[in-house]
Amino acid sequence: MDSIARTKKSQKVTIVGAIVDFLLSVFKVIVGVIGNSGALVADGVHSFSDLLTDWITWYAAKQAGEAPDKEHPYGHERFETVATLGLSIFLAIIGTAIIFDAMGRLTNAGALNHESWLIATAGLSIASKEALYWYTVIVAKNINSEMLKANAWHHRSDAFSSVVVIIGIVGAANGYYYLDSAAAIIVGIMIIYIGWKLGFKATKELVDTSIDDEDIKKLHSALTDIKGVNSVHTLRTRRVGHKKSADVHVQVNPFLSVSEGHIISVSVERVAKECVEGLDDVTVHIDPENDEEQDDAPYKDLPERAQALKILQQALKLEDCTYEFERTQLHYLEGEILVDFFLSLDYLANNNAIEINNQLSNIVAKLPGFGEVKVYFS
Repeated sequence: MDSIARTKKSQKVTIVGAIVDFLLSVFKVIVGVIGNSGALVADGVHSFSDLLTDWITWYAAKQAGEAPDKEHPYGHERFETVATLGLSIFLAIIGTAIIFDAMGRLTNAGALNHESWLIATAGLSIASKEALYWYTVIVAKNINSEMLKANAWHHRSDAFSSVVVIIGIVGAANGYYYLDSAAAIIVGIMIIYIGWKLGFKATKELVDTSIDDEDIKKLHSALTDIKGVNSVHTLRTRRVGHKKSADVHVQVNPFLSVSEGHIISVSVERVAKECVEGLDDVTVHIDPENDEEQDDAPYKDLPERAQALKILQQALKLEDCTYEFERTQLHYLEGEILVDFFLSLDYLANNNAIEINNQLSNIVAKLPGFGEVKVYFS
C-alpha cells in the first residue's frame, strides 16, 4: 500500500473517532454532573482526552506519510512512534488525575440521581467505543500502524472504564455510595496500565530494539543459502515506525570483481525483503573475510591504494626494475597487501615468467605490510 492511501485511511478512521469522542464526552459529563456520578464524569473526561489523542494521531499519520526529504532521508515513519509514546504519557496523566479526584470523593460519597440515565449513558459509551475499537484496529492491521493500534486501545480502555462505571453506579444506587468513587479509581488504574504498555513498546522502538528472534533466524538462514555468500555475520535489525530495517555483513570470495560483489549484494537485499514482511531498508556490506572475528584493526597501519602504489613505484625504481605494468591490483587480506602485477606477453620473449615473478616478489618482500606477489601476462 502506498503512503498516500495509507495516510488517507489512517486520517479517516481518526476523524470518525474524534466525532464520536466529542459527542460522547459532552453527553457523559453533562449526565454525570446531573446524576452526581464522579465515575461517569471521570469517564467523560477520559473521552475528552481521546479528542486530543485523536488530533495527535491524525497529525502524526499525516507526517508519517510524507516522502523522505533532506532533513529526514530515512523517511518520517518514526513520527508514529513518537505519537504513540505521547499517547501513552497522556493516558498516564489522565489516569492519575482521575484517581486523585476519585480518592477525594471516596471519603465524601453521596447518593446518585437519575440512576437509569447514568446506566444508559454508560451503556451507550460501551457500545460506541467498542465499535470504534474494532473499526480502528481493523484499519490498523490493514495498514500495519502501531500508532492506530494504540489509539484503538485507547477507545477500548474507554469501553472497559464504562463497564466499571456501570458496576459502580449500580452499587451506589443500592446504598453503597463509595462504589462510584471506587469505580473511578479502577478506571484511572486501567488507563495508566494501558498507557504504560503502549509507552514501553514505543520506547523499545525508539532505542532501536531488534525485530523478533524468529525473523532474525529466518533471515540469517535465507541469506546464507544465496550462491556466492560464504557466510553471514554482524546482522543487525531494528524497527522504524511500521517498517523494519537491517544491515548485514556478508563474506564472499576475496578475489571477486567489484561488479560481482555488487550483484551478490543486490541478491542479498532482494532475498532479505522477500524473507521478512515489512523489511523496507537493507544495507549490505561485502566482506572479503570475516572481520567479526578480528579483535583489532589489522589494516589501520597499512597504506591506502594511492600511497601503496607510490611505495611500489619507488621500490621498483630503486631496484632498476623498469617494467611497464598494464594494471596493478591490490588485495587487503589477512592483515597485509597482496599484489597482482599484469604485464604484456611481450616480456616473455626475452624473459622467463618464473624469473620475473621471483624478481618482483623479492622487491616487494622488503616492503613492510606487503605480502604475496603474483604476475599475470596478457
